[in-house]
Amino acid sequence: MKRQRPDVAALKALLVPRTPRLDFWRARVERAQTIGDLRTLARLRTPRAVFDYTDGAADGEVTLARSRELFRSLTFHPRILRDVGEVDTTIELLGGTSALPFALAPTGFTRMMRAEGEPAVARAAERAGIAYALSTMGTTSIEDVAYAAPSVRRWFQLYLWRDRDAGLDFLRRAEAHGYEALVLTVDVPVAGNRLRDAYNGLTIPPQISAKTFLDGALHPAWWFDLITTPPLEFASMHAYGGTVGSLINKMFDPSATIEDLSFLRDHWRGKLIVKGVQRLEDAQRLVGIGVDAIVLSNHGGRQLDRATVPLRLLRSVVDAVGSDTEILIDGGVMSGADIVAALALGAKAVLVGRAYLYGLMAGGEAGVDRCIEILASEVRRTMQLLGVRSVNELDPSFVTLP
Repeated sequence: MKRQRPDVAALKALLVPRTPRLDFWRARVERAQTIGDLRTLARLRTPRAVFDYTDGAADGEVTLARSRELFRSLTFHPRILRDVGEVDTTIELLGGTSALPFALAPTGFTRMMRAEGEPAVARAAERAGIAYALSTMGTTSIEDVAYAAPSVRRWFQLYLWRDRDAGLDFLRRAEAHGYEALVLTVDVPVAGNRLRDAYNGLTIPPQISAKTFLDGALHPAWWFDLITTPPLEFASMHAYGGTVGSLINKMFDPSATIEDLSFLRDHWRGKLIVKGVQRLEDAQRLVGIGVDAIVLSNHGGRQLDRATVPLRLLRSVVDAVGSDTEILIDGGVMSGADIVAALALGAKAVLVGRAYLYGLMAGGEAGVDRCIEILASEVRRTMQLLGVRSVNELDPSFVTLP
């Protein structure tokens, strides 16, 4: 090949330096391309105990690993030569429209991840046109989330409490502030054995031991957020200190039965979603008492280790009761391709939890926005590569499970 002298003008055209950004972490999340990238940034930005609270699961974390592995090992079967110049990701969910086929799941103690906490997540969901579920164990009140994101589709997550009157008070407050659905979580009769939290000595609120002080020195921005914002506590349960597990065992009712669901159905006029179903016969029983939706869930692997992988159960439940109630799924979701696979197997929508918490830890509200952008882009691209123009075209012929 004939050589020539370097063309300085051409070289200058190739050199396009990035404009310096004062907000280093915001710039980092904007460059993240996957949820895994956000997870890596979250690990760098937050103390070990905080990251492990989100990232970890129960006992040997087998359930979480199996859930993610099943998504990774499935096979897609694309169609070819289809017009996919435009795709429609909207769905009808619980009587309303969602711009994307997923919602943001309830997560506890969200302000521990980043000071903006639940309001930041709710505002990101509002901008994206999707639903957000506030947890009973959230660190922002029912009222404050409603004020922060007045037009977001708001759901409220509840456990079955020993104190039934306290549960009914939550329902009244949620109804008064425009929460359209109640997400009743039923797979926590007692706390799962979350070993990372035990090893890290995680308490609510976090306590500064010598170990956490040294770790905090490596994450000064996180500690600055902690000490310059209102005290970190469960917004619905004041004056409580200790571990998450001890709180669960103290407050939640391990003797609750399906009759208690009927009691809630009588006192809640909105949509009723039951989360934590892991057997077909339980799904059928819930349909019998008139629930509006069921979430197949193993609590992200944070309760019973080696439990059912929801994606494996999905098809049989949809075939049995999908015509009578809406079936949602969560657990192990790390990409838009995972979401599309679940939709093809019959899920009405997917709940996303850890993924947006990684974004929140990595970059606050901008990180949650980036998480949603990544998942939405992956959903659209996967649909196009499968040869489908809308979510309604997806069916089990597009996916094979191992």
